Amino acid sequence: MTPAVLLTRQAADNQRLAAKLDALGIKSYCMPLLQIRPEEESSEQRSLLLDLDRYQAVIAVSPVAARLGLERLDRYWPQVPVGIDWFAVGETTAGILRDADLPAQAPQEGQNSEALLAVPRWQALLATSHLRVMIWRGVGGREHLASRIEAAGGKVDYLELYRRLPADDLPQSIAAACQADVRGIVVLSVQALEYWRSSAGKEWLQQRLWRCWVPGKRVAERAAELGCEDIIMCSGADDEALIAAIMAHPLTAQGE
Repeated sequence: MTPAVLLTRQAADNQRLAAKLDALGIKSYCMPLLQIRPEEESSEQRSLLLDLDRYQAVIAVSPVAARLGLERLDRYWPQVPVGIDWFAVGETTAGILRDADLPAQAPQEGQNSEALLAVPRWQALLATSHLRVMIWRGVGGREHLASRIEAAGGKVDYLELYRRLPADDLPQSIAAACQADVRGIVVLSVQALEYWRSSAGKEWLQQRLWRCWVPGKRVAERAAELGCEDIIMCSGADDEALIAAIMAHPLTAQGE
């Protein structure tokens, strides 16, 4: 049986990547590790968006953040204020903003805080007096990005749009994936990694031997701490980076 790569993002993202992998002859199995629960809008969040024209830059850290942020934006700003630089951590997220006619910039290489702040436009922004930056994100995360901006004298406000929770019936879903001869997994955050580990239960000793494609150093380090032995670090978390890493380190049938 041909081994499968387990895709663990949200359903729409999994299906899109699965179709691309299938066209390349790579078998995959889709099973989100996380469920995304949008946060109810608070009065503080409403104030942040109403003050959008006071910010010089907005950063969306994920496709989910971009989609939910745009929904909020449309409520209060039928015409988006001019003079704001839009940024995304990754081309997939940038594409969502561009589809809404926001000229988002993203790193050419890498999808982490350092890569984002290496985008040339940041040199001028970080030299701006009274710089204000809004970060669209889930609850928690990307603290290093904010600390770099604040160290340069800028002010950062978070628009926290969603909360990550373990997917429903995760232990049963992982067991079903094993029956589909999954022997590799794409896991894109420390939180998703932790949910996988806790849901695997007594099967973790076997599952930690799966090939594990991760988006960067932080997830790779945590995977190693949990006992994963076959860790492949991708150049980012978008489809192209994942496909390149999977193609460069393909699974092989047992016995090959």
